[in-house]
Amino acid sequence: MVGDRQDSRESQKRIRLLIVGAGEAGQSLVREIREEGLLLEPVGFVDDDPGLAGHEVLGLPVLGGTTELVEAAHRIDAEEILIAIPSSPGSLIRRLVILCKRAGLPFMIVPGIRAIIEGDVHFEDVRPVAPEDLLGRESVTFQAGSARAAVSGRTILVTGAGGSIGGELCRQLLELDPRELILLGRGENSIFEILGELAPNAGTTRLTPVIADVRDRARLQVLATRHRPELILHAAAHKHVPLMEDNPEEAVIVNVAGTANLIEFARQVGAERFVLISTDKAVSPTNIMGATKKLAEWLVQQAQNGGGTTRFMTVRFGNVLGSRGSVVPLFQQRIAAGLPLPITDRGMTRYFMTIKEAALLVIEAMVLGEAGSTYILEMGEPVSILELARNLLVLSGFDPDNGDDGPGVELTGLRPGERLHELLIEPDEELQPSANPMIRRACSRRSCPDVAEALPALITSAVAGDRAGLRLQLADLLGSPNLANQPSSEPAGAADGTTA
Repeated sequence: MVGDRQDSRESQKRIRLLIVGAGEAGQSLVREIREEGLLLEPVGFVDDDPGLAGHEVLGLPVLGGTTELVEAAHRIDAEEILIAIPSSPGSLIRRLVILCKRAGLPFMIVPGIRAIIEGDVHFEDVRPVAPEDLLGRESVTFQAGSARAAVSGRTILVTGAGGSIGGELCRQLLELDPRELILLGRGENSIFEILGELAPNAGTTRLTPVIADVRDRARLQVLATRHRPELILHAAAHKHVPLMEDNPEEAVIVNVAGTANLIEFARQVGAERFVLISTDKAVSPTNIMGATKKLAEWLVQQAQNGGGTTRFMTVRFGNVLGSRGSVVPLFQQRIAAGLPLPITDRGMTRYFMTIKEAALLVIEAMVLGEAGSTYILEMGEPVSILELARNLLVLSGFDPDNGDDGPGVELTGLRPGERLHELLIEPDEELQPSANPMIRRACSRRSCPDVAEALPALITSAVAGDRAGLRLQLADLLGSPNLANQPSSEPAGAADGTTA
């Protein structure tokens, strides 16, 4: 593809390239192609600026607007297409992808507008179109300097290190040269895999795999005599809404008791900072998973109020594109199998960001490190799950706008605990800015219940498998009677992006 054609040998055939977008990004890439002698031959632009139609830019004809892409590509015998409109919304990218597929040509895309602002666009940055491009999200800006100062030479523990978020946190932290990175997880295979991935790039960082379960308090007490992490990122949790509706005791034992165990561990080792990874499902929770994450948030707040040297904080965000068990991989698997994409409701929306965005912003929030803070990551506008499904169908070669939606979608109806639209802040929370515009601080105007006092009774009910009693306790603690309702038996598999 485009980004790999770096060989400038004159004897090789040059690929005829149609560029979508005659602005700064497109022009920058044309100059680089010519200066570096890449095996590409730009042969024209398409651009929606009516003032450019029929004119030349850098000696190349502007062949019309984007609606004329297919005709223009065939007229000049283009062999590949490069989308170079970094400020374009996801809806335009989707339309362009459809047109590229109608033209029957391979296509690539340049990075987002921040890459243009922060430096020149280069062909090494050109890549295939990804689902997040069709969502219209921009990549976050990462303050590497301050993060490196906070992480370099330190010992860091990541729980759930074999999971999607935990694994990405480990990847990004390793770039900041910690002295030791402790990878804690209960699944040996997932820890083995992330360890094998990180080891070749570890440099002087010591990688320490630890197979342990956060619900096992005694095991963590033993680990506290062996390890002294200065920074703790707690990502281990049960996250699937429907599964936790059917297994509330597991949600309580892992998400609530496990967090309490980690807080105790942090105090034992004298950690400097402790960060809980939370979710938008914890806001005015309507399901068991969200309720247990809300209790975890309250435990962190109580831990900070209890004094000590550890700075406790929470980072809350919405869904993560491509995380294990989330909506995008599920849709992709269904499309590959020729099966319809299950959607709970046509009007359902969710907040999304990429795994890398989430991990980088979690690290930045840790660096901000204001004790007792609940940080909210900027998620952009909520995304229609139906639109996301259609986008993935487009990327898979189907053309919903032209009557070809392939396997299509099927509506399954809301499942127990689900809601059409998620929230990022509580009604009694006020958002305040931070040093990073992508991170805000949620300040609550009310005090939280004493979860630590209620925890023994919750654990007793959970261990005994008393689901009805457990639901009643959660409903009482959170002041949400609906949590006491037993879920009806529902088929699994509908996708709404409910994995945090």
